[in-house]
Amino acid sequence: MPTAPAWRGSSRPTQVRILTGRSLRALVTDPAVLLFGLLQPVITLVVLSQVFSRMGLPPHFPPDVTYLDFVLPAVLVDNAVQSAVQSGVGLVEDLQNGIVARLRCLPVAPGSLLLARSLTTLVRAAVQAVIILLLGTLLLGYHPRGGAGAVAASIGLTLFMSWALGWLFIAAAAWLRRAEPIQNLAIIAVLPLMFASSAYVPTADLPGWLAAVAHVNPLTYAIDTTRALALGLPGTGSAGPALLLGAAVAGLGAWLAARGFRRPLTPR
Repeated sequence: MPTAPAWRGSSRPTQVRILTGRSLRALVTDPAVLLFGLLQPVITLVVLSQVFSRMGLPPHFPPDVTYLDFVLPAVLVDNAVQSAVQSGVGLVEDLQNGIVARLRCLPVAPGSLLLARSLTTLVRAAVQAVIILLLGTLLLGYHPRGGAGAVAASIGLTLFMSWALGWLFIAAAAWLRRAEPIQNLAIIAVLPLMFASSAYVPTADLPGWLAAVAHVNPLTYAIDTTRALALGLPGTGSAGPALLLGAAVAGLGAWLAARGFRRPLTPR
């Protein structure tokens, strides 16, 4: 009598869908993480727009553009970067709470867990981006002159950058396997990159050495493109470099993450 073939697990798409749903449910059911995750970009936007709008605008500031309109696209990119950091922290939690050890005993592809973690970051960044736009438009007076389609394209670019950068922090989590070094890495690397860019003032108004850094900073390309799309300004030519750099970062991060994730789990 013929025997039924051995079950070798569900398909890769099914694994990614289930694991992504698990990560999202864990995020939603943790009120503290949900609250602080939503408050952080909102506070950043309010503080920047209200404090710096009371100061004199730099000489190369775009004409007929308020500081709120100028800085909100930068806050979207900053939110994308912060969400990317959390993807690494989330993977560390999975490594430490035993879920990865249990999944390794099942016919689950390691890449499915990593991809699910990156998609969780994407959803989180999307929700926060919508909240930032609603707050800026309804309460603070943000006026994106580029139209709904251009705003949607700018959000799409920021989400792509969040997903791409998330792979770097997933890779860091796969190798370091501790949350504290990843958070320190974010402070050391991400914070200077945001200030050494066109996020808060035009690059022409930065000191010479800082402007040189800004011109090779990948975040500058993303910020310039999202700003140009949303406000109908010149600068959408930066979209190509931003997409290429993002794709390169995602590819490198995914390769490093896969190599680090295959290492044996060691007891704490």
